[in-house]
Amino acid sequence: MAEATFRFYGELNDFLPPKMRQHTLAYPFTEPQTVKHLIEALRIPHTEVELILINSQPVDFTAVVHPHDHVSVYPVFHELDISPLPALRPSRAYPPRFILDNHLGKLARLLRLLGFDTLYPRAHLDDSELAQMAHDENRVMLSRDRGLLMRSLITHGYCLRTTNTAEQVTAVLHRYHLHDHIQPWTRCLNCNGRLHPVPKSEIEHRLQPKTRLYFDEFRLCQDCNQIYWKGSHFTTLQQFIERLRP
Repeated sequence: MAEATFRFYGELNDFLPPKMRQHTLAYPFTEPQTVKHLIEALRIPHTEVELILINSQPVDFTAVVHPHDHVSVYPVFHELDISPLPALRPSRAYPPRFILDNHLGKLARLLRLLGFDTLYPRAHLDDSELAQMAHDENRVMLSRDRGLLMRSLITHGYCLRTTNTAEQVTAVLHRYHLHDHIQPWTRCLNCNGRLHPVPKSEIEHRLQPKTRLYFDEFRLCQDCNQIYWKGSHFTTLQQFIERLRP
């Protein structure tokens, strides 16, 4: 049986069993296969990989691994600029536009709170539908489901390592360098529509008596007509936002 060696660096070790982390791995295979196939056979989503070297030469996901090759696989770099090297995937919009899987509703609301375009389908979609939507709209897929992120239609994505929503937000901001792009209270938490200031006189008939009495500044969602004001939860949410700023 043919064999190649693989070495995974940095955060990619999160996906390996403990005994395989930070080690050069002997990888047996019966016939030459693409490097993408072999990486994902170890349950590492291609969305987590930014650079691949075979025998010290940069390659893309379609490169074929042959017997005795040595493959080095690197995660997304946060400080090092590798733009002169061949890119593994097409460029995306910046700041990124997100799509989240069916289990990340709380994260979707917080990303919208921070002003990021975040699609969270209201109807339960299967993985193929989510992948198609991410592809068609050039969105970054956020998920904890490695199988979803390994779908070939998904070119940009991030596998969340935690179930804690606040930690998920922090991780996404760090991964995509978004701290300077926070624009709170500009998107609807419910539908992702844009919020804009609205005169009180235009929506006064929709307000509860105490809201009408004590508040004068309002925002309105252009899509679902949800009204926002600085109510009882505002201070807590604003403090959360400030903790996220650099």
